[in-house]
Amino acid sequence: MYAWIWRHLPGPVAVRVGIAAVLVAGAVALLMFVVFPWLEPVLPFNNVTAE
Repeated sequence: MYAWIWRHLPGPVAVRVGIAAVLVAGAVALLMFVVFPWLEPVLPFNNVTAE
């Protein structure tokens, strides 16, 4: 899959690296600001009790 993405990015290697970095940063931002906050109430990690 990564090879397929790399082959379809336009430009020389330097431009491809830049575009790939922007894509990775976008995926991380999407996960951090949309997916994880939406998923947090469902996860059991907040129900911690110490006795």
